[in-house]
This record gives sequence, C-alpha cells and structure tokens, in this order.
Amino acid sequence: MKTVKSELQGELCSLILLAFSKKSLKKVVLSKPDATDEIKSVISPKEISANNVLQIETFSKDNKAYHVNIRDNFENELLAVLSKYAQINVVTTVGDAQFMRSRSGKETLLGAQKIKNKLNSNEYSTTNAQANNSKKNYILTGEEDFLKKLGVSDANGRVRDKMQSKFRQINKFIEHIDAIKDKLPSDKINVYDLCCGKSYLSFAVYHYFKNVLKMEIKMVCVDLKEDVIEYCSELASRIGFDKMEFVCGDIIKYDMKDKPNLVISLHACDVATDIVLNKASENGADVILSTPCCHHELNHTLNCEALEFVAKHSMLRQKMCDALTDALRLMKLESEGYSVSALELIDPEDTPKNIMLRAIKKSSFDQSKAQKLKLEYEKTKSFLLGK
Repeated sequence: MKTVKSELQGELCSLILLAFSKKSLKKVVLSKPDATDEIKSVISPKEISANNVLQIETFSKDNKAYHVNIRDNFENELLAVLSKYAQINVVTTVGDAQFMRSRSGKETLLGAQKIKNKLNSNEYSTTNAQANNSKKNYILTGEEDFLKKLGVSDANGRVRDKMQSKFRQINKFIEHIDAIKDKLPSDKINVYDLCCGKSYLSFAVYHYFKNVLKMEIKMVCVDLKEDVIEYCSELASRIGFDKMEFVCGDIIKYDMKDKPNLVISLHACDVATDIVLNKASENGADVILSTPCCHHELNHTLNCEALEFVAKHSMLRQKMCDALTDALRLMKLESEGYSVSALELIDPEDTPKNIMLRAIKKSSFDQSKAQKLKLEYEKTKSFLLGK
C-alpha cells in the first residue's frame, strides 16, 4: 500500500513520473534533508541494461556518494525519498518546478501544473523530448580498453554507476582539448601530465591523440606516489600505450627533456597547481589546461583592509580566495605571453572543483605590454597581501 506524506508531495511524485514516462525529465535535486548525515540527493533518468530507471545519488557529509536505482514500484520508492527533503527542484525539457516545506510544515509547490499541461498537450511528443534530452555524444564511449582496465566501465563497456562523474569529467576535459586542437601540432605532439595521480585523464588524452586523431604522441606523466606510478606504467605497457612514460618524482625538480606542446593537470592540490603552471610556462608550452583543486595559500595570507567586509565571513572568505587565486594565476600567465581564460570544466553538481584555467601561447608578444602586465600582477598581489 502506497504512503503519501502529503497531498503536494503526491502531486510532485506524479509530476516526476509523468516527466519520466514522457522522456522529459532531466533531473530532480533534493536539498535540506531531514537526516543530519546527508547533504542532498539527485535523481536522474538512466538507461541501464536496456531498462529505463531512476537513479538516486545521495551525497553524505563524510564525502561519500551512494547510488540506488529504482527499477519498479516507482511511486512508492520515489515517495519514500521525496518525503525526506524540505526542498525539491524538478528540471524538465519543458520547464522547472519547485517544492518547499517550511519549518512550520507549510508546503508549497510551484510550476507543476504548467509542466503537466505542456506534457499532456497534443503538441508535445516524446520524439521532441528525446531530441532535447538526448544522450551526450561523448568522445569516449566507455568501451575503450583502458577504461575497462581502470575500472571506469565494466567488461561490457557500461560505465559503472560510481564512476559516472569521473567519466563525464575526463570526457569534458577531452572536449576542451578538442576545442583548441588547432593551436597544437597536427602530426606529432609532446604532452605532459603533471601531478597525474591515478591517470584516468592521462590515458584518455593519450587515447584521444593516438587513436582518435591518429597522431604520433609522446606523453610523460609525473607524480610523487610510487605505487600509483608503478601501477600506471604497468597498465600502459599492458594495453600497448608504448609512448607513454610514467615518472615518480617531484615536478619542481623534473626536467622536461622535450619542448611541451600541451601540459595538463587535473586537480593538483593547492600550490601544486602554481608549480604546474610555472613549469609549463617556463618551458614554453603551447597550451596549458589545468583544473585547480583546493586553495589555501591566499586564505592564510590575505591581508587586505578593503576586502575585510567579505573576508570576515569564513565561508565567503574561502570562496573569494578561490576566485582571487585563479585570477592571479591567469594574470601571471597573461604577463608571460599567454591568452588566458577561466572555463567551467563540468557541472558543479558533479564536483565543486570545476574551474579550468586555459592558457594558449601567443605567436608574438609585445615586451612593453608584458612588462606592464607584470607590474599589474605584482601590484595586485601587494594589494591582497598588504605589502
């Protein structure tokens, strides 16, 4: 017997299931949970083993994520989840709806009827919905051998539930490379991945240049973790990535033997990102693509009276320092002859560490302009550090 906690939650459940059946549902974001150990949940429509399911991903305060797939008994299962959250946002191809429950228990549902009217109208068709909500045409499919060996996908090439975010992340990084491939050599390329970690991205980049673009590639991946380097080196040999070298060492001391065409780095922690950028710039890399991880240095050293109205609030201070740190990094690269951009790597719901710093070497650069930019960079640093 189904249990409806309230009339509006029952209406919300019906809306979600209608959008799901019409192939219009994009996602449902549930926040303000009753459970103190949870942060939020996200419900998304998925196709698993040729079956349409609702996948619930719950994020807990211990930085873990749990997946549950609803395959049948949709209404009861869905209501059980909806009842645990005070704010629920439904995103569809024809509009959005929002459910809210106040502390006093008062409930509000906005936008639901408008969506239902559109989904039930004669003009609506699931064909149009599928076109608007179609599966992403990724460069990687999940069937690649290296993804299976790394545990991103199973033996059948299906991306594992817990690796969906990582799969989207490395695909998006490859898309960013694809977007600027005209700034890189078209026949032979030297690529460096600094602070490569387990090298999901490294293998994807090698595959992209070698197997998708059919280029001759030489790639070096550097990291301090000896066990990880040993594992990745063995894997590269096993799958035939013979021009892929893994080096265990400090990137500060590492000597780039060949001029880098592309330097990449995915989530190098704190000042490690600065070391990566400096190493790439000093060696004249044609293109630098780096997604920073945590930012702590400026948070500890910020001494700017003009920004104290923000800095006195710890959460806002951290967010501000994150943005200022990346802006300073781009200022420095610009003063060194690069055209720079800050881009979104991936949906922030997948990871809050979603900013990509992109630097493309200019073919010519006015030295007087370079000097002016360097002075502006130093002046900005002094302003922030109170020097």
